[in-house]
Amino acid sequence: MSDPFQSFAKSLTAPPTGGAAVAPSDANDLPVPTRALNVGGAGFVRVTMIDGDVVTLSVAAGVVFPLRAVRIWATGTTATDIVALH
Repeated sequence: MSDPFQSFAKSLTAPPTGGAAVAPSDANDLPVPTRALNVGGAGFVRVTMIDGDVVTLSVAAGVVFPLRAVRIWATGTTATDIVALH
């Protein structure tokens, strides 16, 4: 299918165009920085933001959280079924 909006697909104001399930890790960064996160099970998500700040967020299930993260930590993360959107 052709996409008439392809030239806008990578803008940070455009909706995410890809995604992948996340296995939280204390040692490994994500292959691609996120544009947003979605979780299936509520809890806490500890992330390293793209600027290097490490924060712990309280997240509700089914809500898309727009944030630029490079790592989802295993330590401090209790939310489940995490999907990184990019």
